[in-house]
Amino acid sequence: MSNYETINKKYSRAFIEEIREKVKPIIEEVIKPSAERIDKSGEFPRESLLALAKEGWNSVTFSEKWGGLDLGYLGFSIVAEEIGKVDASTALVYAMHVGAAQVIVLYGNDDQKKRWLLPIRDGAIGTFAVSEKATRGHVWFSLSQAERDGSDYIINAEKSFTTSGGQADFYILQTRTPDSDDPSNISFFIVDGHNDGIVAKPWNALGVRGSHSGPITFNNIKVSGRDLVGYEGLGREIMDEGANPIYILGIASVWLGVAQGGLELAVKHVKNAVNKGFNNSLADHQVIREKLAEVKIRIAGLKAWQIDLARHYDELLAEGQPISSLASEVIEFKVKASETADFAARIAMDVAGGYGYIEGPFERLYRDARAGIPMAPSNNIARDQVAKILLELPLNLWNENERK
Repeated sequence: MSNYETINKKYSRAFIEEIREKVKPIIEEVIKPSAERIDKSGEFPRESLLALAKEGWNSVTFSEKWGGLDLGYLGFSIVAEEIGKVDASTALVYAMHVGAAQVIVLYGNDDQKKRWLLPIRDGAIGTFAVSEKATRGHVWFSLSQAERDGSDYIINAEKSFTTSGGQADFYILQTRTPDSDDPSNISFFIVDGHNDGIVAKPWNALGVRGSHSGPITFNNIKVSGRDLVGYEGLGREIMDEGANPIYILGIASVWLGVAQGGLELAVKHVKNAVNKGFNNSLADHQVIREKLAEVKIRIAGLKAWQIDLARHYDELLAEGQPISSLASEVIEFKVKASETADFAARIAMDVAGGYGYIEGPFERLYRDARAGIPMAPSNNIARDQVAKILLELPLNLWNENERK
């Protein structure tokens, strides 16, 4: 797909639609048909992820040298959105995987890229292991701390809400740097997901049941010094410039997709639901049409915003400039996208009437959509951060008195 990428058409509608059309067969033939089964059984969507991997979509941001499509953050956001239209579980796993792998792209050395990125084309899956129960929604605040073992490290950590927990082939794990008393002194490690000391708890959730986003424990995990990302203490830069901005753009795009999936589901129902007594359909009622129009208008604004953000990301990356300048905006985008998904799901349930409460696509959408609001950064914490930036107040990210 690298031949798609030319200066003149990279961000054109035609180019974006080309990406959508290329990934569509996998979505229609593999991901969509398995979505209901995954929701009911809670199984991990490995079949869908393998199909994406073989076509290069799990390596969408990588250069061709590392088996990628080199479509940048634009390609990533579009694919995450498209998957989100049919299955939020698979989309979240996908977004976390690409975000975690991109940390290696940006900060890893060639040895790490060879060992961890090349296997992705064969189906290897990565994810983040960041948040901790002790610091709750303040996911950047790690109380766990790595220990030295010669040139290697020992990690003991209890992580919460780790997508693909117990299923990932590697984890990008955040923890406090050894021997440091400064909570902002953090480091990132690549942890082999097949280590026997990794224990994931069952994920029994309201929605996104296939994402396996539950608690996970790392018990006396030995990590080779080869798998320290960058150097000790680089974690804060990785968090600001890599981990957070990438994965937030990805999950926000997922919720944009979920909103569109909800609208498509509602439109199909409204067009086909006929009242034979009055010989009309739900589409003949103005109040119904206005509800659908409001969802459509909100989605349209988000789609333009998404493309603009992805374009800025790609431009800054190409110029070697920090993407932290977009930190507030991408958080704002996540808040709006997740709340639009929730709104779209509620409207879909509304226009479906009693039919929407039957176990099936409407109620699954309703359950899945709700997950975006508490997902890190939770919308309450996100709004506080945006307001502090707006008012030029200190974020105090590691001030223990401001934990929520």
